[in-house]
Parts: sequence; structure tokens; C-alpha cells
Amino acid sequence: MAGRDPRRVGAGLQGLVERFSRLGVDPAVIGQPEQHPVPQPVRDALELAASRIPPLYQDAVADDPQVLAWVEHVKQAARRGPEGQLGIARARSLLLLGGTGTGKTHQAYGAIRALLGAGVRLRWQAITSVALYAMMRPRPGSDPEREMRELERVPLLLLDDLGAGRASEFTEETVYRLINHRYEQQLPTFITSNITPAELAGLLGDRTASRLRQMCHKAVLDGPDRRRAPSF
Repeated sequence: MAGRDPRRVGAGLQGLVERFSRLGVDPAVIGQPEQHPVPQPVRDALELAASRIPPLYQDAVADDPQVLAWVEHVKQAARRGPEGQLGIARARSLLLLGGTGTGKTHQAYGAIRALLGAGVRLRWQAITSVALYAMMRPRPGSDPEREMRELERVPLLLLDDLGAGRASEFTEETVYRLINHRYEQQLPTFITSNITPAELAGLLGDRTASRLRQMCHKAVLDGPDRRRAPSF
């Protein structure tokens, strides 16, 4: 039997490496299935997550040391279920601050993918603060209270762009309700925001700011706006 074309073999292997990299699986495991098999549940979880993550962030990889440290913290806090698989448990949250376009949302979705790639079973949801406010306003065919309860109780929540939108008594009370529940239950929450620590109380209220300071590790991303074209 004729030997296989090494160029085709190499191209195929490279394709696998790129595919699993996009899914958040360490490429080092590719080509070594006997020593480091990628469990089917991990592949399934990553494929499912890819169907829920916005296309812009489907290839997101968390590479900031502060974010990776939080991912490791949540992983270490995980507990094994009846079938032996790690599942999200009580853990500290992360407040990721930084200017517009510094990559906060990218890091957040990368952190979710990293946890899934590490074999941590988790239910998660993601919502922006502006979408949260819209969700809580009465609208035909909706049940805001049920939707809020789901966000309060989901094992891992990404609350993106906290502080966006016009501050009001309504927005302050909405955020307080969500943060307070997750604070009391010690449910890990990944929060991104453009606001500075000094602005927290002014925009969110003293009660929310106090809970965020207690429940969260704080991290800051520096750098220019990645979305802005050089000519702008």
C-alpha cells in the first residue's frame, strides 16, 4: 500500500489543531490521544457553547493573567457531582474594568470557554446591563420575574458592560437585586465595566458597590480601543 502524502497529513493535523484551539482545548493534546484524550463531554460542551456565544467571540481565548487566575480559582472551587464530573460551586466573582474596546468581553467569553475546556460542567448565561433593564420592563408575552430568577440562580453569569445606560432609581434597584442575590449565594459572576472604582457608588448605589467590593476579585485591562480603526 502506498504511503500517505505527508503534506496532506500535516494539513489535516493543522486543521485539527486550529479547530480545537477555537474550541478552547489545549492543542498540545492533539496527536496524543492515548495520553491526553479530549473527553467527549468536553467536546460536546464546547460545541454547545459555540452555538450560544456571539460569532464575534466564538474563538475567544482568555489570555490575561488576572482572568486566568480567576478561571483557576473557579476550577479549584468546583465540586464533583454523582457522576464524578466537576461542577460550578461557590466561588468569588470577577470585576473586570477597562476602557472601551480593551477586550473585556473577549476575555469573559474566553474564560467561559476555558472552564468548559477544563472539563467543568456549568450552566451559564450572559446578558448586558442594558439588556437586563429592557428585560425587566413589562412587555407583551414576557415574564420578567421568571427571567430575573433565572439570572439570579444560574451557576455562572456574565454581566457585561455594567454601568452602561442612563442611571435611574429603576436601573439601580434592578442591578442591586441581581447582585445581592448572587452575593448572598456566593455564585460566581463575571462582570465587565467601563466605570472606575471611584464611580461605582455614584452609578450603582452604595449597596451594590459595597457588595461588589466584597464578592469580587478586581482586575483592570489597559490598552487602546481595539475597535477603533487607525484612521478614526
